Amino acid sequence: MEINNYFVIAMFLTFVGFLFTGFPVAWVLGGVAVLYTFIATISDTFFNTMIGLDYVTLGMAVNRIYKYMDNWVLVALPMFIFMGLMLDHSGLAEKMMRSMQELFGKVHGGLAVTVTLIGIILAASTGIIGASVVLLGLLSLPAMMAQGYSKTLALGTIASSGTLGILIPPSIMLVIMADQLGLSVGDLFMGAVGPGLLLGFLYISYIFIYCFFNPAAAPVDPNRRPIEFRMVLDVFKTILPPALLILAVLGSIFAGITTPTEASGVGALGATILAGVNRKLNFKVVVTVLKDCYNTTAYIFAIFLGATTFALVLRMLGGDEFIEGIITGLPFGPYGIMAVVLGCVFLLGFFLDWIEITLIVLPLIAPVISSLGFNINGYGVITDPTLLWFVVLIAVTLQTSFLTPPVGFALFYLKGVCPPEIELIDIYKGVIPFIILQITGLLLIAIWPQIVVWLPAYVYG
Repeated sequence: MEINNYFVIAMFLTFVGFLFTGFPVAWVLGGVAVLYTFIATISDTFFNTMIGLDYVTLGMAVNRIYKYMDNWVLVALPMFIFMGLMLDHSGLAEKMMRSMQELFGKVHGGLAVTVTLIGIILAASTGIIGASVVLLGLLSLPAMMAQGYSKTLALGTIASSGTLGILIPPSIMLVIMADQLGLSVGDLFMGAVGPGLLLGFLYISYIFIYCFFNPAAAPVDPNRRPIEFRMVLDVFKTILPPALLILAVLGSIFAGITTPTEASGVGALGATILAGVNRKLNFKVVVTVLKDCYNTTAYIFAIFLGATTFALVLRMLGGDEFIEGIITGLPFGPYGIMAVVLGCVFLLGFFLDWIEITLIVLPLIAPVISSLGFNINGYGVITDPTLLWFVVLIAVTLQTSFLTPPVGFALFYLKGVCPPEIELIDIYKGVIPFIILQITGLLLIAIWPQIVVWLPAYVYG
């Protein structure tokens, strides 16, 4: 094995090792790149190793960073973040929780189903994982505990429902994936709708089946009134505003009326109007939303800078050819290779955030998968159906990274709003069935790619 390949392996191991020190990820990425550039320069100068890496390489990173800052697609990120944060302050989730609670009050597991449905609606209108998990936890966990729900069922439902926002569009992860691989954001948004709804359906089906065989885990509130037409009307009235906002944002993208960047502006304005209509808009809320939006955007773009430098050094070392050689050299067919790749991404999700995997790993493996000859039917209207299908598979796999310890951020977001008697191990136990459901959904999408390609194919005729 060439010395450059040893450098590639050492770079990855050093990066993972520094993550456990607690240093910010952005500085770890950039710092490891600078460190190995320095080591390679010393090695070439004094030991004539001919690695071919020096500080001129780092100068090339400036142009790449400028391209990120000049990218109009990425303007959608802060706008979608603002939209999600403003919606969380609009009071819509509280209204939906109250109205749906009454509608499903006489059904075993009805409150858990309510949480899942609200999680789907929040996912399609916010896409901010931390905010969704915290909001669902604050709104529903006290009610579920007071009603006598099983701790594991309640915690697993909240955590898994809150993570749907990373997959169901408008998702900031999908925006970044599309930008990294040169895909259409609209195509990727449309491709992710089916898988997102599939996961929501699997969650709800599991809750109903589990509660049917184990009704004591989700008892019915005896004080709930029978279903009346007024309850159905209240649910319709509370769902209508976010549904109109979703239609304005995603509908305008799918219909080709606006670009994703323009639609993100529409969403930000619409969320602000909804907060004003619900009398939740004031100076304090605006300042809080702007501050949180700034912090989240700065965090993402800082990782962009570090990951750009890291990826550049990795490519100069021949890392892409090295990884491509490993993948294509596996003694399996195309589906076997894809299973290994998805398995590796799943394991990486235990330790790395989705941003690092999206910015560093995805650009390395996506071209290899595209060349394996899957021949996914794009019905003559989708430019690269195989890549679209694979990216959605990666997105579903990365969703599990929010639920898998030790870096499952949804678990820690939820723990932060739980009462003291609920321990982290209770949350771990609660999410295990939902991780299995996500893997089941992943297998279904792998077997039937039409789940991904049907909507963009239909929209494009």
